[in-house]
Amino acid sequence: MNLFDLPKILPAEELFETLLPDRGVLIERIISTGQVSPPDFWYDQERDEWVVVLQGEAVLQWENGREQKLLAGDWVCIPAHKRHRVSYTSLQPPCIWLAVHGTLALNP
Repeated sequence: MNLFDLPKILPAEELFETLLPDRGVLIERIISTGQVSPPDFWYDQERDEWVVVLQGEAVLQWENGREQKLLAGDWVCIPAHKRHRVSYTSLQPPCIWLAVHGTLALNP
């Protein structure tokens, strides 16, 4: 498998692919093609998340209004219940994310 191999035809919705089964840690590839979080929607996840943009660009918005632009290679740790949303993802090239969900040592 290759993280950069994309389906020949990408669906209209964001594509979530589990790379390793969830046995305490979930690793997934997410392919975004311009999708953003719905207005007034905030992720409020039960587990920590480490996410990296492998290709393309994205912008995360935090509940306090701060935005964080992510370019290829940029990563961020999101603690459980840190409310956030996606306010931008690139269409060309598609934004490829790698996300790791679990109880992570975010503040060693």
